[in-house]
Amino acid sequence: MEDKPATADAVANVGSAPTLRHSPAATVENALLAALLGMMMVLPVAEIVLRFLIRTGVPGSVVIVQHLVMAVGMVGGAVAARENRLLSFSAASHRLKGAGETAAHIVAHGFATAVSAYLCGASWLFVGSQRSLGKILIAGVPVWAVQSLLIVGFGLIAIRLVLRSGNAWPARLATAVLAGTLIAAALLLPIEPEHLRWPAMLLLLISVILGAPIFTALGGAAMILLWTGSEPITPVPLKFYQLTVNPTLPSIPLFTLAGFFLAESKAARRLVALFHSLFGGHRGGAAIVATLACAFFTSFTGASGATILALGGVLMPVLIADGYSQRSSLGLLTGAGSLGMLFPPCLPPILYSVIASSGGEVSVTIEQVFKGGFLPGMLLVILTAWWGRHIAPRPTTSAARTATDWEAVGRAAWEAKWELMVPVVAIGTLFSGFATPVESAAFTALYTFVVTVAVHRDLGLRRDVPRVMAECGLLMGGVLLILGVALGFTHYLVDAQIPDLAVEWVTGTIHSKWLFLAALNLVLLVIGGLVEIYAAIVVVVPLLVPLGTAFGIDPVHLGIIFLANMELGFLAPPVGLNLLLASYRFNRPVGEVIWSSLPMLGVMLLGVLLITYVPWLTTWLPSVWQ
Repeated sequence: MEDKPATADAVANVGSAPTLRHSPAATVENALLAALLGMMMVLPVAEIVLRFLIRTGVPGSVVIVQHLVMAVGMVGGAVAARENRLLSFSAASHRLKGAGETAAHIVAHGFATAVSAYLCGASWLFVGSQRSLGKILIAGVPVWAVQSLLIVGFGLIAIRLVLRSGNAWPARLATAVLAGTLIAAALLLPIEPEHLRWPAMLLLLISVILGAPIFTALGGAAMILLWTGSEPITPVPLKFYQLTVNPTLPSIPLFTLAGFFLAESKAARRLVALFHSLFGGHRGGAAIVATLACAFFTSFTGASGATILALGGVLMPVLIADGYSQRSSLGLLTGAGSLGMLFPPCLPPILYSVIASSGGEVSVTIEQVFKGGFLPGMLLVILTAWWGRHIAPRPTTSAARTATDWEAVGRAAWEAKWELMVPVVAIGTLFSGFATPVESAAFTALYTFVVTVAVHRDLGLRRDVPRVMAECGLLMGGVLLILGVALGFTHYLVDAQIPDLAVEWVTGTIHSKWLFLAALNLVLLVIGGLVEIYAAIVVVVPLLVPLGTAFGIDPVHLGIIFLANMELGFLAPPVGLNLLLASYRFNRPVGEVIWSSLPMLGVMLLGVLLITYVPWLTTWLPSVWQ
């Protein structure tokens, strides 16, 4: 009997796109989510057009788009809770059966419901404080009215966590009672909050192990630490609001939307056909095809795992037909599934630039990070392709390799011409100064929409587009929930002077820059294998930037080291995301996937070490391309 993936819910939550509910209320909610993303896509493009034609833009469009991100986060989070697809680790609950599994769901959802209810209450206090300021967003609409979405969103999530805790009402009732008991204990127990810190953190840890969503783990930790430190909990929704209205953040859901349009269309088949016509006739050609296709898609779908899920079924037969064994093919695709994460317009580098610059110690632009990541990204692609060629079966006389058929290449390139223009559109608008990062993302999303709907007609306007946009909004809702509450957790760390203490301890213990980098690689490998990448960026980067400054490490180089280690962490046993996704996609035991991926783990580790200890790979291009 084959083992199931250790975190099947977490895997299913990322890019597998199960069917959304179709009840009347759910259909309205899905349509609202799609409409919010549609407005985010159209407004910045309208701004570009009007600025070009009449040298003025849409009044208030920038502010509107920023607040639409918050709306997508809350509505998407509520939809994710409705579908029981909030991102979670959920390792232990899937090892339990019967009453044990039911009890695990009750405990996990009960604690998560209590945390969500507290976030709802904290949002109420935050919105109340903002209402007294009387600020206007646009056209007479007060800011507090839009911020009230935080209250509604967290309230809906709390209710739906109860409803999704079990299929029977006794389990749901037990979840509600547990959540109410936890809230009452926090409010009414005649014990000083500081004495409850570690018991509460222990309960939080148990709930996370049993399947509580990641955002409740980070949000719960933030509120427990603030509450038991006799500090107000309103900074959690405050930081959530500040992050979601960050001027650069809208580019993340918009580039993700572009990736979803590509992944749901037949673009993958056209691109694989092109790469196969170029390299398929050579030894190791199938591995090169897989490497390039994965790198292309990951640069648009980000670290969501959609690449393995979208391309696995297309690329596995290509590798098998070229003579690769099942084990080699599995390992190669698992390792290649995160290639492209350092290329524009991938999302983690954008988020790194936002978070690294937010503390004011360093200033890192999106353009600098992408320029710094280009050569390291190419290095990882080349190493993967080299390994794929190295393990390729030797051609026999009867299976001799053929020369490249340039006529076939031309036909395949013509078929894929619109997809090949996507990176040109994204990178061109991003680096040319023609548009802001948000406008570039919106233009790219609109371009992929037109290509997939109007040009190729892979997606139906009524049948497919609302579903794809709702799926994208659902994923972004789960991610934005994590990012927002993670920033609240980071607020506590900064307030407690944890970064300063870390700098003092590390610089007092480690005196060599190179030894520090070695220790950093080890720590980040562990973090990358255990922590969701977006949460890791928000929580770890504010701690990392002061340390890098203390050791004189270029902030762009530090960022690429961090991101490359996160990419390596996707292959780190036992719960690296790519391992779980490959197990889910190819229906193979996790242990078999781990064993098959060990050579690729070694290849990627070599690349990460070169990126770490050869700084010019990162710093050269930004220095010559100003």
